Amino acid sequence: MAVETPTGSLGAKASDFALPDTNRRVWTLADIAGPRGTLVVFMCNHCPYVLAIIDRLNRDAAALKQLGIGVVGINANDAVTYPDDSFDNMVAFAKQHGLVFPYLHDESQQVARAYGAVCTPDFFGFDAAGVLRYRGRLDASGRQPGPPDAKRELVEAMRLIAETGETPDGQVPSIGCSIKWRDE
Repeated sequence: MAVETPTGSLGAKASDFALPDTNRRVWTLADIAGPRGTLVVFMCNHCPYVLAIIDRLNRDAAALKQLGIGVVGINANDAVTYPDDSFDNMVAFAKQHGLVFPYLHDESQQVARAYGAVCTPDFFGFDAAGVLRYRGRLDASGRQPGPPDAKRELVEAMRLIAETGETPDGQVPSIGCSIKWRDE
């Protein structure tokens, strides 16, 4: 079932974390944060919405790094119920797609809950002070990639944030598969 991201959390502070990447290096928010902002993307290996944008996300992450924005992907899906999202499959996914950003495993799902993540992909764009300024989509892609000339909404929003610290107007919610929460 497709889920849209809410925008009501704009203005919230980024939550710290300490999570392992696909090489088992533990990263914190301070390790990821760029001097001009930070992008946290909740994603996974199997979601058709993520698969539709992964090449564009990689391209845009490289562009954002050039702007001084740190980028990280976090997988919080329950790998017991959804084995395609296991840590071993994260390792394979990162290699297959040549990810240019750390891909972290939130096995406890505590980080996803702290951020209020609801779907994959779910984008959280923070300014240099760690204040949430963007909770929109990458671009017009859905379950299929958008057109080649699709407006680069995330890049444009994060550029504005990096240059001015302001919250971009007209944010379109991201849409994707719901986070696969564990039964508690």
